[in-house]
Amino acid sequence: MSAVEHSVPTPDVARRVFGDHVDRAEEFVDFLVNRGVVRGVIGPREIDRLWGRHVLNSAVLSERIPDAARVIDVGSGGGFPGIPLAIARPDVDVVLLEPMARRIDWLHEVVDRLELSNVTVVRGRAEEKAARKEVGTADVVTARAVAPLGKLARWCLPLVRRDGELLALKGESAGEEIERDAQQIRSAGGFDPVVVRCGEGALERPTTVVRIHKRVRVDQSQGQFRRKCP
Repeated sequence: MSAVEHSVPTPDVARRVFGDHVDRAEEFVDFLVNRGVVRGVIGPREIDRLWGRHVLNSAVLSERIPDAARVIDVGSGGGFPGIPLAIARPDVDVVLLEPMARRIDWLHEVVDRLELSNVTVVRGRAEEKAARKEVGTADVVTARAVAPLGKLARWCLPLVRRDGELLALKGESAGEEIERDAQQIRSAGGFDPVVVRCGEGALERPTTVVRIHKRVRVDQSQGQFRRKCP
């Protein structure tokens, strides 16, 4: 006999956030419930809060993603925020960058199971030259629970295209992190770090995000101004 498949109820807000793609989001949640715990992707205590704390929390980031953008999700882990974002926004090209082999296997299985043609999985670390060369750059780089903000800026901003931005999902201390790591952010080529909220009016607890723009310097050369990234 095959193991009994379990599921968790779909909250009404999921239909608002995912729209016509809610069935695919439900399939992802069911896969996490029935395979993610035994695979060590999520803890058993997370099952009852998968939708609110993980899936919807990630999906509402789509509010900040331009149309047809290219996104690199650094340290995807079990697929957050990259998988929910790719489900909610099939127009967006998402690269999942993850260093751990077992999580890479998981991500490949999820992408195949959900038939996410807009997702690419790459094994590597954002700070490694080989990984940077393989993934290239993107309009937006995302990260969730990866590292302190200063270190995250140093790793991620080289992957951000000119005039692009880093969107880092953070907790309630996001403002304190900005103040603490301001110098590191500037040194990494970032400017204007601000806290923004995603999912206001939809989620009971909106997602806290630190947005950092990629700095573009203006240099004078032979009497003409030119723009270049650091």
